[in-house]
Amino acid sequence: MRVELLEAHRSGKLMLFVGAGVSANLGLPSWGQLIAQIAKELGYDPAVFATYGNYQTLAEFYKKKRGGLGELRSWMDREWHKPSTDIKASDIHRLITQGNFSRIYTTNYDRWLEIAHSEFGVKYDRIASVADMVAVRDGHRQIIKFHGDFAADESIVLDETSYYQRLNFDTPLDIKLRNDVLSNSVLFVGYSLTDFNIRLLFYRLTEMWGRSPLASVRPKSYVFTHRPNPAAEEVLRHWGIEMIVSEEDDPKKALTDFLQELVT
Repeated sequence: MRVELLEAHRSGKLMLFVGAGVSANLGLPSWGQLIAQIAKELGYDPAVFATYGNYQTLAEFYKKKRGGLGELRSWMDREWHKPSTDIKASDIHRLITQGNFSRIYTTNYDRWLEIAHSEFGVKYDRIASVADMVAVRDGHRQIIKFHGDFAADESIVLDETSYYQRLNFDTPLDIKLRNDVLSNSVLFVGYSLTDFNIRLLFYRLTEMWGRSPLASVRPKSYVFTHRPNPAAEEVLRHWGIEMIVSEEDDPKKALTDFLQELVT
């Protein structure tokens, strides 16, 4: 474990960024299942429909056909929050709540991070809009829903249009992110390094620091993965992001072991 990473965590200067891989450990539906559901609702063969584009393109198609994401969002909310899911059995979520993280940003729509904080007795404030920002309380951990929340259709970043709008990086949440990364190290968990959207986020964060007069004292940022990727490692290193690779093949155990070492 990197000394600088441990020190940033110990001092409360480490910000966590949580991706879909963390929710996947709960057995939630995959993007493939989401595409199949879109196909079903629109009357297409799922196997054929999946060849028409990625999930953002197909969600955009759905939105144009149905006039909104309402029905699809409702299905996702139900499927992502089944009563049979036992959050207390998730060591990953338990360890996240126990961590000394100054902020938790997430690109996940589901509420399992919030539910875990409630179940494990950690006070938090959920932030998905400007109204949420003004209601934050001292002593409460901030959970920032960077790609929206199932509670509000308009906040969901799922279709192409919403992704393109998000890529402008000029919303109140983006301004908050810029302020937060200036004084905290960032640790990314649960992300695929081949995902264009997260790589763009890495690049944007690097740009933010490059424009800052404090660039020379930029806190280190890290991304955890269980798969070696020399190409990504080299690119991210030039962007000021250090890749931490586990020797454990199983992604769930790899992340659990890493968080265990970090927070205990």
